Amino acid sequence: MSQASGSIASRITQKLTSPEFRGYLMSTVCEFIYDLVANWGIPIAAISDWKKDPQYISGNMTAALCVYSGLFMRFALAVQPVNYLLFACHATNEVAQLVQGYRYIQYNHVNKPESKVAQD
Repeated sequence: MSQASGSIASRITQKLTSPEFRGYLMSTVCEFIYDLVANWGIPIAAISDWKKDPQYISGNMTAALCVYSGLFMRFALAVQPVNYLLFACHATNEVAQLVQGYRYIQYNHVNKPESKVAQD
């Protein structure tokens, strides 16, 4: 019995130390780090900009990021297995960009800065 368990242990060890498994593990770890750092950087930056002056918001970029996040939310649910981390990231970004878009419209179209200057 001990020889059989030793054989199983050695096969598991061989699988875990194989170049294929290490490549898979490293690609998974790199993807996870990429998701955390690169993908989450966009919504974190947008959320941190909520308190800043809205005159610097780019309407075109905000619209592009809304479309981008909407497409990737759909992609995250379409792939197998479903990627909930990617979905959460882009759902957060969608909300953040919609808030930025609202701020942009309020500043540039509802409360026009030129009309305030003309009244003074």
